Amino acid sequence: MLTVLTALCIAWLMPTQDLHQTMNDRGAMVMSFDQDKTAHHFYLYEDGGAIDIAVKDASDAKDRDAIRSPLPHIATMFGMGDFDAPMLVHDSKDVPGTAVLTKQKDKIDYRYRETAMGGRVDIVTKDRDALSALHDFLAYQIKEHQTGDPLTVTKRK
Repeated sequence: MLTVLTALCIAWLMPTQDLHQTMNDRGAMVMSFDQDKTAHHFYLYEDGGAIDIAVKDASDAKDRDAIRSPLPHIATMFGMGDFDAPMLVHDSKDVPGTAVLTKQKDKIDYRYRETAMGGRVDIVTKDRDALSALHDFLAYQIKEHQTGDPLTVTKRK
């Protein structure tokens, strides 16, 4: 039986790629689509942000449709202050920003829309605390998913 200390040592010694793949495996279970065949993007905007998930191959209708299935539900869950999905994907109860996003849920609008390659959740708020927490949450996602998306706040296009 592994002790907590042993498990932490193993995790510390595990290559980053293995940790990333483990997160992707949890993401596939939570989101029901192949994480390696899709691209996650997270955007920080002056009025909020966005989560965009798309297939890498335009002919991949199976994963495109699979993206479209959980995203409306995720938008609804986030709107109710429920951030269990990212906590499961990242295997952490300490996903940055989620405590404030839960507390300020009535001041944030989460809108799902279908895109040609998948789906997108646009997130808008006028509340300064919620905006800061949202940017913390999205920046964490950018780093964890290794998307390469900018960590700077821009105007929504």
